[in-house]
Amino acid sequence: MTDATLSAAPAATDQPELKRVMGPWLLLLFIVGDILGTGIYALTGQVAKQVGGMVWLPFLVAFLVAMVTAFSYLELVTKYPRAAGAALYTHKAFGIHFVTFIVAFAVMCSGITSASTASRAFAANLSSALGLGLSGGIGITLLGLGFIAIVAAVNLRGVGESVKANVVLTCVELTGLLIIITIGFWAIGAGQGDVSRVMQFKPGTEGGMVWPVIAATTLAFFAMVGFEDSVNMAEETKDPSRIFPKILLAGLVITGVIYVLVSISAITLVSPEQLGEGETPLLKVVQAGAPNFPLWIFGFITMFAVANSALINMLMASRLVYGMSREHVLPPFLGKVHETRRTPYVAIGFTTLLAFALITFVGEVPALGGTTALLLLCVFTVVNIAVLVLRKDKVEHGHFRTPTILPVVGALACAFFAGPWTGRDPVQYQIAGILLGIGILLWFVTVWINRRSGVTPTEPNAEDFGKHGPMN
Repeated sequence: MTDATLSAAPAATDQPELKRVMGPWLLLLFIVGDILGTGIYALTGQVAKQVGGMVWLPFLVAFLVAMVTAFSYLELVTKYPRAAGAALYTHKAFGIHFVTFIVAFAVMCSGITSASTASRAFAANLSSALGLGLSGGIGITLLGLGFIAIVAAVNLRGVGESVKANVVLTCVELTGLLIIITIGFWAIGAGQGDVSRVMQFKPGTEGGMVWPVIAATTLAFFAMVGFEDSVNMAEETKDPSRIFPKILLAGLVITGVIYVLVSISAITLVSPEQLGEGETPLLKVVQAGAPNFPLWIFGFITMFAVANSALINMLMASRLVYGMSREHVLPPFLGKVHETRRTPYVAIGFTTLLAFALITFVGEVPALGGTTALLLLCVFTVVNIAVLVLRKDKVEHGHFRTPTILPVVGALACAFFAGPWTGRDPVQYQIAGILLGIGILLWFVTVWINRRSGVTPTEPNAEDFGKHGPMN
């Protein structure tokens, strides 16, 4: 398939349609549950390593960048409420199918790297909660693989079951973070801890605080991603054009406030040096602020919190692969839907296998989390530009419109934070390159399949992207 339209392909009308099961509250819990989780639970210490007591600042900067980009997503998802998300917006804006594919596959990969990060954090917290004493190596890897297999099984049961599980897990992870905030501010009120650390930057840093904060923000940004996943659930959401704006912005604000409060609580009770050691930083906060609190309980809370991140990201990744297959951008077998469960079972299997590979051969939480942020920053740059390009495209229904300055600022900020000048670990570019290389190989396979099936290339027609999807 070259720069040809997808509209020449036959419509996939023989597959069951996806269910619209998500109302405003389920969508809010989906968004909050997706943003919260692995980032704040597993990476707070890594951020503290780079900036010292001002650990809250990179999270705040990451929140602002995410909020600006969220406004662009809001205009596009209310304008085009379809499941393909960033891929749809890219295709409509530029009409170049290879670019569309790369963006879509990058989003899918970000979900898998995020879920793989969560699996590592899950395994570490399970080991801590049960006293297994597994600090790394094959034990953590095997636990992570088993965890992802369970996530795949839940995903196969159906989006209704997955979203219900998300509700429970979101409540659990919110409880864990509220415990941290409560312990921290109770200790502050009792005169415990060292509140002055909140404004202390890491000593001995050459060149001031700007570049260390930028480097820390590239990692903290992983904690803010997740809001973009919700647009891929547009076809399973009731009245998406009406409810998305207020729900998405509310979800981002809620998580942003929680992150800042958790960061302040953590650094007040635990020094940056101690916070940066190991893979369970918030457990140290509980131990310091409430030594009589059963640590195994918080260990299980943390475990289920990161489980939620993995569930939602694998849910998104499989639906995106399904959507790309239905649009003939990936091989058609990836778009098959189970007759009884009505879930994209082949896409679920494919994304699970990729997660297995990342857990087995990479494993490092900062590397996987940083790769997730890198991939999404590149995607967000394209989406912010697409908003401006698509202003000329009018639709019949009303939709959200973001102020023009915001996508301009968003594109510049995201492109800046994706660059190597930020101090990003080079291994993140290597992981991203390998994943995208797999995608490009699949793209060429799809070209071959489409040619054998007699698909006739024509000029790109952005209006037809998403047309063959399972719209209600």
